[in-house]
Amino acid sequence: MTTRKRAETETLEARYRRYRSILKDLTIMSDVFMRNVLKQKACTEYILRVILERNDLIVVDQVLQKDYKNLQGRSVILDCVVRDSVGRRMNVEFQQEKEGTEPKRARYHSGLMDMNALNPGQEFYELPESYVIFITRDDALGYGLPIYHVERKIEEVGKSFGDETHIVYVSSNIREDTELGRLMHDLHCKNAADMYSKILADRVRELKETQEGEDVMCRELEQIYSEGMEDGEKRGELKKAKTSALSMAADGMNVDKIAYYLNVSAQMVQKWIDESMSVAH
Repeated sequence: MTTRKRAETETLEARYRRYRSILKDLTIMSDVFMRNVLKQKACTEYILRVILERNDLIVVDQVLQKDYKNLQGRSVILDCVVRDSVGRRMNVEFQQEKEGTEPKRARYHSGLMDMNALNPGQEFYELPESYVIFITRDDALGYGLPIYHVERKIEEVGKSFGDETHIVYVSSNIREDTELGRLMHDLHCKNAADMYSKILADRVRELKETQEGEDVMCRELEQIYSEGMEDGEKRGELKKAKTSALSMAADGMNVDKIAYYLNVSAQMVQKWIDESMSVAH
């Protein structure tokens, strides 16, 4: 092995040691960890059953990081897009930043799902029932409730419009002694042993406490690191880095560790955190 190759290998090994340390602090509310937890459909199914109070809900298929292209306007990558056994379509978003929870974003997600739901020649009545669900770090709508159900209605008669479009906001910082509150608790747990749900705990344990799971997560973190190294100066990548930094900070990770992991300066990370706190207040 050449000296250069040995140095590269040692650098990779050092990064993997750091990734294993970072992994201990990640929760399901962290983007990269959430994606891997939800790769097991049973976890997505459990989360949806609790939020929608439908114990019979069955996830038929799902796509993580679904890229919805809009040739006439803004495209969007959705965290998780689900189809259930009766044809309902659902978009589940895990959101750390308050600026990403505005009502018009939920409206846009709903519209994009609708635009991609019908094939040429299909009738409008065939449009499936849809849900956009935002699981937010804070109380996005500000009324102090653990969950909000947003529906269109006919104002003059006070009845539902009946378009089968539903928007749901869930405040993950409200953790009452209910099934929903216990789910929100689990989404913020770093350790499987502290979780209520066996389904989520088993998956978290698999990713954090087995060699195979650790390897999967280390490869994921290495990919993010590599992309940051190649494109760190690009505006889009910096925005992604900011989102990840705030997510990690919310999970209690210190500024230096975040900066080292994302390949940005500690000053930049602190600036993002300060800006986020000023917006929140």
